[in-house]
Amino acid sequence: MSEVKNISVLKPIYGTEVDLIGEEGAAEPFQIVAEFQLGNQAYAGLQSHDMQKEDEVAFFRITIQDGADPELESIEDDEEWEAVAEAYDDLMFAGDEQP
Repeated sequence: MSEVKNISVLKPIYGTEVDLIGEEGAAEPFQIVAEFQLGNQAYAGLQSHDMQKEDEVAFFRITIQDGADPELESIEDDEEWEAVAEAYDDLMFAGDEQP
């Protein structure tokens, strides 16, 4: 498995929240709960207010074009999503004892 490390790409630009456009076209604030690099790709874990209540996290790929602000892309591939979710768990619970 690739090495996972914390990064900070979005927070210096957007602060602690980013607005994402939902299916109805309205902006919804999402808290940036994690930014990390897995292999050569950067990812973000985000939570809406409703997701925080359920302790759910949405994962996005961070893409950076030369001279432009970072953008978020949905992760469509199930294997990539699983790897990212596992990397997130490893980062967030690194100090916890495994049963």
